[in-house]
Amino acid sequence: MAKSYRILFVSSEVYPFAKESGIGDVSHSLPLAIKEFSHDIRVMSPKYGIISERKSKIHNIERLREVPIQIGDNTIIANIKSSAILTPKHKVQVYFSTHQEYFDDRTGVYRDHTTWAEYPDNTERFIFFSRCVLETCLRLKWIPDIIHCNDWQTGLIPAYMKFDYGGKFSKTKIVYTIHNFYRQGNFPLSEFAKTGLSQEVLANYLHKGQFNFLKGGIHYSNYITTVSPSYAEEILVDKQYGDGLNSALTLKKGNFKGILNGIEPYTWNPKRDKLIHSRMTDDFEDYKIKNKVFLQRKAGLPVNPEAPLFGMIPRIGYQKGTSLFIESADKIFKEDIQMILLGQGDPALKTQLMNIADKYPEKFKVVFAFDEDLSHQIEAGSDFFLMPSLYEPCGLNLMYSLRYGTVPVVRATGGMKDMAINFDDITGIGNSIVFDNYDVKDFTNAIFRAKNLYENKTELKSIIRNGMAGDYSWKEGAKEYDSIYRTIMKE
Repeated sequence: MAKSYRILFVSSEVYPFAKESGIGDVSHSLPLAIKEFSHDIRVMSPKYGIISERKSKIHNIERLREVPIQIGDNTIIANIKSSAILTPKHKVQVYFSTHQEYFDDRTGVYRDHTTWAEYPDNTERFIFFSRCVLETCLRLKWIPDIIHCNDWQTGLIPAYMKFDYGGKFSKTKIVYTIHNFYRQGNFPLSEFAKTGLSQEVLANYLHKGQFNFLKGGIHYSNYITTVSPSYAEEILVDKQYGDGLNSALTLKKGNFKGILNGIEPYTWNPKRDKLIHSRMTDDFEDYKIKNKVFLQRKAGLPVNPEAPLFGMIPRIGYQKGTSLFIESADKIFKEDIQMILLGQGDPALKTQLMNIADKYPEKFKVVFAFDEDLSHQIEAGSDFFLMPSLYEPCGLNLMYSLRYGTVPVVRATGGMKDMAINFDDITGIGNSIVFDNYDVKDFTNAIFRAKNLYENKTELKSIIRNGMAGDYSWKEGAKEYDSIYRTIMKE
């Protein structure tokens, strides 16, 4: 029997507790998949104000009360609490670092949702969280074999583990997953003093004159991963994705790999999804029609079976193609189509989206929120799902769409290239409508292709069938992570 390991999976978001991006979904689904290999895997995350302790069944742990955490010259008191990720098959314990000012009093995870400005004390918040992670392990007398860190918010943990605990973590290895190379945790150099780490360590967190969480996390980790093979290739060579930090990855090239994300089979399953109006049965058309009508009514759109309904759930900003949609809107809405956009983000772009909604009230509706229930309904009720991303590390919504019988319309970038196969109406091969260039012409042509496909029910059924036949689970990806864990433990 293969050896099992103690693994602590550390993330700034974990569904169903807190989710503002794909990292929340991965931090829920991957630990459950790793549990299949009989590892003792646990999860740790901050407890934000949006998390209800009662609904989430979060409880105190007596020996984890009043834990002193050093930030610069100040000692901050943490209380560590616990809950669990549950499925019919597995249970994974989750620890939460709590602090009234840093987390509980905030409406957002990283930003103020009204202004979309990042919290000015994010450095302190994630210094605090990083130290909480290691203090929790010590007080539990549970020293992980592997700490699996995720994104910049956990980038200090490898250095703290190496330099601050007198060898207590000397046998612990670090796997570090980059979910979005563009977000690196850049802060003024003066903030580094709050970490309590030495000036020698600073050299490995210094990038372009700033304190960069991600750079140090990469440097001090044993193995680096990212969320798709194609994105791994892109961020190694293309400086637009990493603001020149590509060189830090190049130094780790022998221990760097892109592993395609998977989805959790219970949460994202149209046959058992409790968040959608009508679950999928053997009668696919009935499932799609009922969910589409429900979504149209919920959004305030006319119930029009002749018009294809497009869904879009972006982070409203630079990455996800919101600007491209805004630029293309007048051309798109000349056609008999409908669209609903759910997202949160940049206030200036939100104003432009509202102007489009006012101009085309019978065709376009927008909801500014993080709304898990509505996101599931959009996947089930839409005919097509738009992902015109400038760059896209993985693209979990592409997988959700394929599983729910909703045809993706995507730009070929990052993880899209690993999953989306452009539909060929001659051979009948393909699961998506794919375009190449990030411009109005290619994007609008893709929309028009989708509309024509909607009118050809035979081809529409073919592409939907192709998409739903795929395996989007963690089956292969979890095997790759298990292999990495076993490899680094032998080093």
